[in-house]
Amino acid sequence: MSRSRLVAAFLFASVLALIGIPALARAAPGNSASKVSTAPVAKPTVEGPVSGGKDTISLVGPSADPLTENGYVADEYFFGGTATAYEKAKPLGTDGRWKFEESRTAPYTSRMVVYRPEDPEDFSGTVYVEWLNVTAGFETPAVYGLVHNQVVREGAAWIGVSAQAGGVQGTDAIVDIAGAPPGGLRVTDPARYGALTHPGDLYSFDIFSQAGVAAAGDAKGVKPLGDLKTKRVIATGKSQAAFRLVSYVNGVQPIAGVYDGFLISSRHRSGAPLGPTSFGLPDDTVPETAIIRTDSDVPVIVVQTETDLEQFQSTRARQPDSRRFRLWEVAGSAHADTYAGPIGFTDTGDGAAEKTILDPSAANGGPLGCAVPINSGPTFAVMSAALSHLDDWVRDGTAPPRAPRIKATPSKSTGSDAPQIVRDEHGNAVGGIRTPLVDVPLATLTGKPNAGSSLCFLFGATTPFDAATLATLYPTHADYVRKFDASAGAAVKAGFWLKPESESFKAAAKQLSIGA
Repeated sequence: MSRSRLVAAFLFASVLALIGIPALARAAPGNSASKVSTAPVAKPTVEGPVSGGKDTISLVGPSADPLTENGYVADEYFFGGTATAYEKAKPLGTDGRWKFEESRTAPYTSRMVVYRPEDPEDFSGTVYVEWLNVTAGFETPAVYGLVHNQVVREGAAWIGVSAQAGGVQGTDAIVDIAGAPPGGLRVTDPARYGALTHPGDLYSFDIFSQAGVAAAGDAKGVKPLGDLKTKRVIATGKSQAAFRLVSYVNGVQPIAGVYDGFLISSRHRSGAPLGPTSFGLPDDTVPETAIIRTDSDVPVIVVQTETDLEQFQSTRARQPDSRRFRLWEVAGSAHADTYAGPIGFTDTGDGAAEKTILDPSAANGGPLGCAVPINSGPTFAVMSAALSHLDDWVRDGTAPPRAPRIKATPSKSTGSDAPQIVRDEHGNAVGGIRTPLVDVPLATLTGKPNAGSSLCFLFGATTPFDAATLATLYPTHADYVRKFDASAGAAVKAGFWLKPESESFKAAAKQLSIGA
């Protein structure tokens, strides 16, 4: 598939989601801050590294090529065995304290993509295991696409897991993007992936558990992380994968006990059903609304955009922060944005991405040709901070900062109880996680529906200020830079930005001609 097709595919896959044989329990990974597994999970057999076919790993996202410059290797492995399906043991409530039980088993063979430091001395001990997004019928690493620079900075390993049937064998919910073939991995490269087999999404949760077992080094066969010694295994997922991770945390984690923490991004107001449904949205087998269970024994961070609050109505699933839970709502963000595509694909942390995102003259309708410029918000930078905090939380118990909620009220004008975000005099959200992009604004950044392509409603909007407004806000260039630097420093001090992104954004602000 050409690079342009890959970019288009990744964008669609990122946003369409709005759409066993028991084995001995593994030892606690790492130190006392990591949880101790008490439930058995089957040990899969791992084979690889995989080669042949088109001789390339099929994964639509940031290129793996720059990893080699940072001492990383990229490989692919098959893993399989016997997977267990779950069913609800009793009706599922809105409190998230769901009780699942094992029902039946089936054989499977799936795959995992592994990015890891080559030198064990460079490895931090943390492995991020991502539930790959499959809504388009092929797989994308939606979280890794946002945080890949931070993964490398930490010296962590990353594993992308083909947990769902759609990624392996295709699904009815396939979108034909620029000629991308339907049918999942088996059709994309039958010579390479023809041996894969998936019994269905009822088994996806246990397949994801077994991938976690392999990440911990407890599988049979080869070790996908080579000589690296895993200390922490953290699960991640965005959009449709986030819906499924809500169900995993609430019903499977108490049984399996595999993961040491969860980063969930852009969840729906409820979880996903145990089996497949169109685009992974909830059906009547799960409650309309559900929070993350409050008795979780591992840390969970949920990061939400404005789109998720208003269109997914995740405000209905808001819950207080607690000893094991944090909710971050990002002002000025959208479910998909300028970074979730060509810019993020090629971002190596050199500041070029921040310069493009910050410049209002660079705002445009994006690859989908939306009616107005798509959102150019700070989601990727906040997600990178969330990843860093979660690693610390699991590693030594250092909890992330608590974030204020975005101010939202039910809509009065339409008679609907759908949430409406309260906005300031410039049209930007009030409350939530603050960054210079909304506190020292050059544009109105929202997650409101865009127009144009059928999927543009997920990309939000950027409305650059006119010259008169900019002149009033920033009479001189020095005024703008001073205010921006102060706001960036506040975001770092509050814990919602990391220094690398902050420094890159500050450098970009200095290069703009605002107030000049």
